[in-house]
Amino acid sequence: MIAITGAAGFIGSCLAQQLHRKGEEILLIDDFSSPSKAPNLNGLDSCKRIDRMQFLKEMHRYPISLFYHLGARTDTTEFDESVFDLLNLNYSKRIWEFCTQNRIPLVYASSAATYGGGEHGFSDDPAIIPLLQPLNPYGWSKQKFDLWVLEQQHTPPSFIGLKFFNVFGPNEFHKGRMASVVFHTYNQIRANGHMNLFQSHRPDYAHGEQSRDFIFVRDVVELLEFWGSAGRTSGIYNVGSGIARSFRDLAEAVFRAMDRDPDIRFIPTPEDIRDTYQYYTCADMAATRKAGFGNTFTSLEDAVTDYVRNYLIPGNYF
Repeated sequence: MIAITGAAGFIGSCLAQQLHRKGEEILLIDDFSSPSKAPNLNGLDSCKRIDRMQFLKEMHRYPISLFYHLGARTDTTEFDESVFDLLNLNYSKRIWEFCTQNRIPLVYASSAATYGGGEHGFSDDPAIIPLLQPLNPYGWSKQKFDLWVLEQQHTPPSFIGLKFFNVFGPNEFHKGRMASVVFHTYNQIRANGHMNLFQSHRPDYAHGEQSRDFIFVRDVVELLEFWGSAGRTSGIYNVGSGIARSFRDLAEAVFRAMDRDPDIRFIPTPEDIRDTYQYYTCADMAATRKAGFGNTFTSLEDAVTDYVRNYLIPGNYF
């Protein structure tokens, strides 16, 4: 049995759907009270499911052979550290201890938010991890757990921490403000005919040239399956395409996927995130390639076209 926390969320539900199609027995773990997440689980009625807090009380009942811990509070605009301590740090420690005691391989979600402003680069070299300074409480919750993991003498038989960069694709309809730029671009164009991007508030970046490592969720699922297979070397790894692309590039790709001419306008970055806004991210994927992952990542243009035409326009799920 494969356990997945965050199973009703964006990445977790895509992974669950993929594994279910391959005939795997899955235990879905999440807070299932949100109606907006329910469509992510369409077709998974035969899978066992349990509330995330109830699972902590009953975890020893299940014959789990592999654990994907993808559930977390991911709101980068939330500043109540107690929320992150409960759901991201302490919950993750319970999962770790359970997997250690029961000799269950663990794949867990860290975040590229741990890299902060990128002053130490974006290498997943473990020697760099203690130097990182995240820019918000969400990033710190992930950083604290990574540091705790690296201090542990007793571990699961294998553990893989994954620093997700900017993931986009189907099953993010429920995410609201925290949904991807692709999702928001599509909806803005459909509603207004144009797209608003944040202005640059730094002299070294032109408006719209702020860049991210965007990665399609289909590629992320392939990486999760790779890291969940037997014999992987424990460690903390990046999950990105290895290529930084500008927000202007992304917006123009969405316009083209919708068969429209680009109409991009620039607005001030909101005050509440301006001081913690990242201007550049790009995953160093060398360690993942060295570990044996040979798949080619979907280009930004092809991924955006697939997402817009096959999921957003028809309203389909993964």
